[in-house]
Amino acid sequence: MRDEYSALIETGTWDLVPRPTGVNIVNCFRHKLKANGDLDRHKARLVCDGRSQIEGVDCDETFIPVVKPATIRTVLSLAMARKWSIHQLDVKNAFLHGELNECVYMHQPPGFVDKRFPGYVCKLRKALYGLKQAPRAWYQRFANYLLQMGFVIAKMDNSLFIFRHGNDMTYLLLYVDDIVFVTSSDKLREKIISHLRNGFPMTDLGPLNYFLGIVVTRTPSYLFLSQQKYAQEILKRAGMSSCKPAQTPVDTQSKLSVDAGPQFHDPTHYRCLVGALQYLTFTRPHIAYAVQHVCLFMHDPRVAHYDALKRILRYIQGTIDHGLHLYPSAPKNLITYTDADWGGCPDTRRSTSGYCCFLGDNLISWSSKRQHTLSKSSAEAEYRSVANVVSEACWLRNLLLELHCPLRQATLVYCDNVLKELALQRDQEEQKGLSKEEASSLERA
Repeated sequence: MRDEYSALIETGTWDLVPRPTGVNIVNCFRHKLKANGDLDRHKARLVCDGRSQIEGVDCDETFIPVVKPATIRTVLSLAMARKWSIHQLDVKNAFLHGELNECVYMHQPPGFVDKRFPGYVCKLRKALYGLKQAPRAWYQRFANYLLQMGFVIAKMDNSLFIFRHGNDMTYLLLYVDDIVFVTSSDKLREKIISHLRNGFPMTDLGPLNYFLGIVVTRTPSYLFLSQQKYAQEILKRAGMSSCKPAQTPVDTQSKLSVDAGPQFHDPTHYRCLVGALQYLTFTRPHIAYAVQHVCLFMHDPRVAHYDALKRILRYIQGTIDHGLHLYPSAPKNLITYTDADWGGCPDTRRSTSGYCCFLGDNLISWSSKRQHTLSKSSAEAEYRSVANVVSEACWLRNLLLELHCPLRQATLVYCDNVLKELALQRDQEEQKGLSKEEASSLERA
């Protein structure tokens, strides 16, 4: 605690002033864990109780941009193709570097009350962990410093920073206080880290191996992203650590309804598990459809919905070591696939759209989501699905353009549509000499 307190004083985090108002404060000890779950070290940290803040009084805008999963996978895919180094950076007490625009007061830390002014409170000059605006203040401080160094903020993703000098290139990904650093050369990496250390106490943690709960394993032939430890934690939380595995994550023969059976006795438990599964789809695209299906009932979960959730968990138990592979494939083309489940929802009759995008041989983006409006035909549902994947493809192409890796080939969109196949068959029959009436009759048959 003394080291933590000394760091706060050295950075000028607060000023002692006569007490105008009081803000609750929480002290806690945080256990920092390694990638395998073992204890790394005991770490003391002063944390404010953000729940006692009042919007418009001591906090205003709290939104903070975070890097998109598709951006992370795209950058890692490019790094593998170009054989660039991928490192992880750590900023000591990252949130303490954010400048506060609001006037925030808090009690003096218990055990470290100034004996000369015991009735005074701390007027914060910089952000502390726990404050609602702390992540945003840190992002603004760090982004401004990178801009002064010559970095450019990507328009497609505000948490992606790009630096280019001649043939040298650097990508920096920021997810709150977790930083992934990709450089084209070791010399450039050391130079930029040296500049960063002038503004922040920065540590190079070496090659990327654990990021956002994802274990990263790099070999000369592939990069493997795994959330095995996170999946085990979900199973433990659900009390299913020793459950029998299932062959598939979802029953495709039946569709769940909103009022399917009696209500589940613990809706909060259901929502926590579903939220955890949503993050698990970061490296598990094959459960995306099943997870979005159980997400539809978070407002009023039923026993049948929880049974569907447990089936997903049993499938995860049998595929606990599965993950996402990224290969050193040349990013020459972007290929997308899309499909739609027409009228699949028994309550609203809305369709479900699904797509996936490949950059070379690497899967970098996917989605499974119920459509916002009702489609009157399977063709309409398919077209809406195509519109979704084309929008994602345009975003990815613009992202690659900002990453100085423009695509020279048009993006192919493969759509599973029976009507398109019939139209193609009709055109082929017309070329063989059949009349349009005969071809139309063949299509109706």
